[in-house]
Amino acid sequence: MEYQSLSEYPQSWIFRHRELPVPQELLGDIRPLSESSALAFWRQQISKEATHAAHFMNDDWPNRNGIWHEKAEWQPRWESDDNSLPEELDFGDWENNTTVFFCYDCHNVIQTTWGTFRQCWKNFLFYDDEPLLLGRRRMQVARFHSDGTFEIGVR
Repeated sequence: MEYQSLSEYPQSWIFRHRELPVPQELLGDIRPLSESSALAFWRQQISKEATHAAHFMNDDWPNRNGIWHEKAEWQPRWESDDNSLPEELDFGDWENNTTVFFCYDCHNVIQTTWGTFRQCWKNFLFYDDEPLLLGRRRMQVARFHSDGTFEIGVR
């Protein structure tokens, strides 16, 4: 996989927001994939045809019946002073060094670790237009909605 530097990533401001800055020691752990690598990852792991969650086809796994089994709210916690993940989202069997991918669309995918995501999840959700969270070699997934809810599923 190829990466772009965080400083070159068009949405990098979400990690440098004055009200929610990411600690310097974690910034190196936030690795946006290059556009071509993001597209390849999206095509391989999410959808061969859709470019965004709004365009998923019936045969794309996120649209299949039975994938999503739990729904909860993320926005109340996001708006609070509590920086911990919503309990439903804290996958207990994911180690802090588990590689995760936060997928906004076919051109915007960020690789990080579960530990970094857990600490900076509010930053990732500045863009809440149907992103997906996938862990490497993990079946659990999460999908976030702009209405302040998220779903947990198994792909």
